[in-house]
Amino acid sequence: MTDSQPPVPEEILTSASDRLAEEELTLAENEELLHALSELTGIYEHERSYFVLGNYDPEPIRRVNLVVDRLNRRTDAYAFRMVDVRGDWENGIQKFCLIADLVSHVVGVAEREPSGFLVEQGLLVGTEEYFEKSHVLKRTYPDADGHPYGWMEDGVFELLEREERLHEWRTEDDLLEAIEEIP
Repeated sequence: MTDSQPPVPEEILTSASDRLAEEELTLAENEELLHALSELTGIYEHERSYFVLGNYDPEPIRRVNLVVDRLNRRTDAYAFRMVDVRGDWENGIQKFCLIADLVSHVVGVAEREPSGFLVEQGLLVGTEEYFEKSHVLKRTYPDADGHPYGWMEDGVFELLEREERLHEWRTEDDLLEAIEEIP
C-alpha cells in the first residue's frame, strides 16, 4: 500500500485474521494473504461490492468480464473476479470464503456444465451469510440442448429462484438486462 491509499479498515483485517487464525498457516503465508486482501481497497471504498464467479474458459470468461464491467459502471460500486485477487493461494475454498466474507454481493454467471463455480455454489447455499448476498445469472438453453446443469446446480437454482435472486438469460442482450436486476 502507498501513503495515498487509505488503510485497510480494522473490521476487515479482524474478519480476515479471525478466519486465518482457524487455519494452520505460517507467518509468511498469513502476511501474504492479508497483503492480497489489502489490495481490494474497492471493497470498502464503495457502498456495494460484487464478487463475480463463473467459468474462465475463453467464451464464458468474456461474459463474466461483461458482468464485471457493467457492475463497475454503477455509481459507488466495485466488481471483481476471484482471479483479480493476487497471491499464491493453495486453498481455493479459503480464498473464496475470505473474499465472500468481505463483499456485499456474490454474483455467479452460470453456463453449461461445468459452470465454473460448482464448489462455490455449494458454499453459497451451505452458508446462510453467503446465500443471503448471492445472485446467479443463469443461462437458459433451447429444449433441444437437453438438460445442461447437474442436480446440485439445479438445487441451488431452485433455492435462489424462491428468493428472487436467480436471473435467467439466453443471449448477451438478455444478460445485460438480467444484470440490471441485481441490486
